[in-house]
Amino acid sequence: MKTFVLGGGCFWCLDAVYQMTRGVTSVVSGYTGGSVPHPTYDDVCSGMTGHAEVVSVTFDEDVIPADVILDMFFTQHDPTTLNRQGHDVGTQYRSSMFYTTAEEEAAFRAAIERNQPNWRDPIVTEVTRLGQVYEAEHFHQDFYARRPEVGYCQVIINPKIAKVRKHYAEWLTA
Repeated sequence: MKTFVLGGGCFWCLDAVYQMTRGVTSVVSGYTGGSVPHPTYDDVCSGMTGHAEVVSVTFDEDVIPADVILDMFFTQHDPTTLNRQGHDVGTQYRSSMFYTTAEEEAAFRAAIERNQPNWRDPIVTEVTRLGQVYEAEHFHQDFYARRPEVGYCQVIINPKIAKVRKHYAEWLTA
C-alpha cells in the first residue's frame, strides 16, 4: 500500500473522486502544511494556520498505478490557480502535494510535467515535504458519500466526478 497526501481545493471534492476509485483503500480528509498544531476547520478557514485542506489517499499499486492516482488529481482540480479553486479562496485551498521520500517528490514533479500540456497556464502546485497531518473533523470524512444531495455536492463535486469519469472510467467503481 502507498499513501499520497494531496491538496486540491476543498477536501470534499478529492475525497468524493478517490472514494470511487478502484484500488483505493482509504481516503482521510485533513490538514497539513502549516504551523498550528491540532487545527480545527474554523482555524484553517481563518487563513492564519498555513495549513491546506488535504486528503491522504491510500491505494494498492497492484490494482491502480501511482501515476493514475496523480493524473486523476490534476484532472479533478485546477492546478493553475494560486490559493483558490472556483469560489473557494485562501491558502487552505492551494494545489499541493506533500512527499515523504525523494522518490515521491520525483514522481510528483514528473506528474506536474506530464500534466502541464493539459493546461494553458502554468501549473502552480506546491510540492513540499510532508509534516504532521491532522485529521479533519468527523463531519468532513466521506462527506459526499453521506450527503450527495447537498447543494455543494450537486453544483461543485458532481461536475468534477463527471470530468474524471470521462477520462478514467475504467478506474472508477461507481
